Amino acid sequence: MRRFFVWSALAALIGLVLAIGAFWAYQHFYARFQPVTVTRNQTAIQRLLDESSWLSAGGGGEPLYIIGYRDSAAMQRYEREEAPKLRAAGIEVRIVVFARADHEGLARSTAAERATVAELWLTRDWTLYQRWTATPSNNWTAAGIPAADGSLARTAVVDAGRQFAARLGDELRGTGLQTRYPLVIWRDREGYMKACACSDSRSWVFIRDDLDAPDSVAPAGVAPDGALPPAGYPGDGAGSLPYPTLPPIPPAETQPAPGAVPTPAPARPAAPPAPRKAPQAKKTEDTIFF
Repeated sequence: MRRFFVWSALAALIGLVLAIGAFWAYQHFYARFQPVTVTRNQTAIQRLLDESSWLSAGGGGEPLYIIGYRDSAAMQRYEREEAPKLRAAGIEVRIVVFARADHEGLARSTAAERATVAELWLTRDWTLYQRWTATPSNNWTAAGIPAADGSLARTAVVDAGRQFAARLGDELRGTGLQTRYPLVIWRDREGYMKACACSDSRSWVFIRDDLDAPDSVAPAGVAPDGALPPAGYPGDGAGSLPYPTLPPIPPAETQPAPGAVPTPAPARPAAPPAPRKAPQAKKTEDTIFF
């Protein structure tokens, strides 16, 4: 009996260890990458998103917000890899950028970044945002953009972006979400608001599954099956030069095969001789005899 209790306790201990290990593996490898459903402060969060100066390439579908700062490598990668897939599913991707505030005397943004952020919040110029993100941050000088430093109005705009990010993080803290960037907020097909701190790429698949987005899209100029478009020729498209009209080419004379008896060409019928006119009788003068 004593041996039975010992083995039972040992089996229970092993089962408990396996259960703890399975729960830890589920949390570490799966659950922590899932988005959270926002059940508190939805109205305040939606008002913040609506009042922010978001940027979009258009589309007109259900909105999905990507919030982050310029030097976030995870945000740049998420926008580059996932935004085309979301647009293919009919989602309108909206970008909200802000300039991070200084931390313990350490500047976390440049003057060029602050000037660009202020300009984007004031103008919501999508073309400017594309030029900015396509240029390495070290090479971006914000040429032609008014400086934010030294301007009360533009400095206030930069501060408004920082306050937006801080208030949004405070509102989401009640859901248990740790604020990391890019911060992605959307509504699923049933209308529930969801949020994801998508700094890890293992979180991205959950958003695609939630919005029925494809796992990959064909690049521009390539058909969905991977085939390249047919090459164009003169006269195929509008604006090209018309192909010149050439005279018909007579058929080439065929040469007889080696060893074959040549077929004589059919004889042409002789043309009938042209009819000649009948000779006319010469007129003789009458002789008068006396």
